[in-house]
Amino acid sequence: MTAHPDGTPRCLARLLRDAADGRFPDADGSWVRVPPWRAGVEAVVAFTGFAVLAVDGPVPGAAAGSGIDGSGIDGFGGAHDPRLIAALAGPDGWIDSLDALLVARGTGGPPVLRARPDLAGHPRVAFARAVRDDVRVLGRASGDEVAVLARGIAGLTELSMEVPPAARGGTGRALVRDALASVPAGEVVVAACAPGNAASLRTLLAAGFVPVGSSQLFRRGSPVR
Repeated sequence: MTAHPDGTPRCLARLLRDAADGRFPDADGSWVRVPPWRAGVEAVVAFTGFAVLAVDGPVPGAAAGSGIDGSGIDGFGGAHDPRLIAALAGPDGWIDSLDALLVARGTGGPPVLRARPDLAGHPRVAFARAVRDDVRVLGRASGDEVAVLARGIAGLTELSMEVPPAARGGTGRALVRDALASVPAGEVVVAACAPGNAASLRTLLAAGFVPVGSSQLFRRGSPVR
């Protein structure tokens, strides 16, 4: 399948903003390469029939047969071929889970959540700091529920959250909606969720997020040959 000319750093953000409005790229099986939005973090993002490789280093020849028809990378699932991600990351690289990618919009208004620096050591926060920038840790005045807002995928605001199992049953949905109130009205917010994490996926959907694609982050290890 063909690759479009290299895109600009804002290309993926524009695609996601368009997707939030129901406008998607042509499902022609093609793909585009764009610069990563954060140094050291690269990604493959896929829409229906179209893929984006946010990569800084070489795309190895070992990925040449990863397309659905064996002819190379494509937007019909080939961009998420495990062999491609493994070749890009290298034997010593780090590969994150393949996530569903969802979008919503900030609702603005008086913020409901407050800064919770006491939750800065939470594993959800630690992961966000490793792959995102400008991390904000939010929560209620008391309790262990945590919402993290940061500059993440494509430089857009990204939300992640966690609710203790004992507090589930609508708490997560309210937390997500309250976190969206901490984002200016109309601003696109993205969330990445492993499909197997059904509890979080149901929460995001119930709180107004809609799926638009998939994403997988990675860091390169040894140089790719």
